[in-house]
Amino acid sequence: MCFENKNKHISLANNKLLIDTIVEGILEKKGRDILILDLEKLGYAFCDSFIICHADSTTQVSAIADSIEKKTREDLTIKVHHREGLENSIWVLLDFADVLVHIFQKEYREYYKLEQLWGDAKTIKIEESYNF
Repeated sequence: MCFENKNKHISLANNKLLIDTIVEGILEKKGRDILILDLEKLGYAFCDSFIICHADSTTQVSAIADSIEKKTREDLTIKVHHREGLENSIWVLLDFADVLVHIFQKEYREYYKLEQLWGDAKTIKIEESYNF
């Protein structure tokens, strides 16, 4: 699957540009504890990557989701394939085919421990000073 990006094709199998853009959207709204889980080599995962972060309120969860969608649409001309959870904004899922973004309220992230469920995946922790 390919998407147009300002006259260039982006293969979602090589999704670093998409991941970088999503992380930028998260950081713009002060998302916390950003993790990228590389699931590609696991062999049983249904996507290549998870991006997980959390926020302090439902308002911030919604703002992060909006920021990601706006940034990917404007910078890469990629639209989210599917979204869930915006009606209550305690756990929002954005589906970009090979990349799934999970935006939690902090207490729900701690409860579900999604990153521990995929503990055998290579994990990259993103710092606020992340270089794109």
